[in-house]
Amino acid sequence: MKGKRVKRFSLFMIIAVLCGLMLTVPTAVIGAGKPIVIGGSLPLTGEFAETGLWIERGMRYWAEEINAKGGLLGRPVEFKIYDDQSNVGKAVTFAEKAITVDKVDLLFGGYPGTAARAVMPVAEKHKVVYVSMGGHMKSFQQGYTYSFGAPPLMGEWWYEGFFQWLATIPANQRPTRAAVYTINNPVGLSLQDSINRWTKKLNIKIVINEKYNSPLSDATSLIVKAKQMNCDILFSNGFFPDGVTTIKAAHALDYNPKAIVQGIGSVVPAWVKELGADGDFVFSGTVLHGMLNYPGNDKLNAYVKKKYKLDIYPLYFGFGYAWMQTLEQGVTGAKSLNQTKIRDWLKTHKVTTIAGPMTFDKKGLPAPINFATQIINGKVELIFPKNIRTKEPVYPKPAWKK
Repeated sequence: MKGKRVKRFSLFMIIAVLCGLMLTVPTAVIGAGKPIVIGGSLPLTGEFAETGLWIERGMRYWAEEINAKGGLLGRPVEFKIYDDQSNVGKAVTFAEKAITVDKVDLLFGGYPGTAARAVMPVAEKHKVVYVSMGGHMKSFQQGYTYSFGAPPLMGEWWYEGFFQWLATIPANQRPTRAAVYTINNPVGLSLQDSINRWTKKLNIKIVINEKYNSPLSDATSLIVKAKQMNCDILFSNGFFPDGVTTIKAAHALDYNPKAIVQGIGSVVPAWVKELGADGDFVFSGTVLHGMLNYPGNDKLNAYVKKKYKLDIYPLYFGFGYAWMQTLEQGVTGAKSLNQTKIRDWLKTHKVTTIAGPMTFDKKGLPAPINFATQIINGKVELIFPKNIRTKEPVYPKPAWKK
């Protein structure tokens, strides 16, 4: 009898210990069911890989964070990422595959704008929420209801901050003759909107206005023409490889205008790595920056400093992270993976990201965002507006270092 009581007591203690252990297991682990799969493609190789890889890193950091907090809707998240090799056609194919074959729970945003522009109608056809950079203004004027730019990379806004700053320079010190070289695709062409408006307003004559096809293997002839025609401001409206090629040609030919304005490429870490001091003093724009006083930026800066030895997170790392923040808030707000419910929640509520608070209009856009940047001593500094300035702008551009 005594032996039976001992056995019962031992069994009771085992059950009690097991129950206690179960109670101490984090809720996220107990509730972790089938992962939420987020799919799509990025240019992990090819022409746009430098930026695509940073977007992926930003997305993966977001996933690390949310999984550490218990997941999305109590489920872990994981990515299914295809490499579209910087090819728009492949980006569309992989978006279709992710939605119809893989049947992912959510779609993530791609890069560059040409790919995002092509994927937006795919998302609309399948009624899937698509949070990305978008394909510049024209892509948001097609009546798509499932696409959001949060924040968008809007070429039409990209030079607004620069021109607003230039307008503060006394008229007799501004450039007067512009050379404009533009990559012949929707990304480059979108940059011309602000150039055409502001050069008229500031009495800057566009002396050269030419398009080129990518890749730009040699910019020598472009720079020779700009120098011969005494252009004292250069607009290099292209991507990272084009910008590097243009700057190298400008230095080699000792072409030193008052200002060089670069479309996209100067805000990625590889710009300084590739060009060194020659990459300094180039103007551009941004909608994101690690020094902006919005929640989360300090945390991201600390992460990239530890992980990548960088003082401030790169722009495209921030894009990947911010787009996922927006998608996350849409899902948690809707309390569902139902795409229409997510869309409707985003259309009617404010989201808060590292780019600041945003509400979306019927096109899926927030209010216009742009800050002027300049590379100074190898860093992307904010120069305008004054209230967010991290460094005084350097103007006119100093002579090339020999």
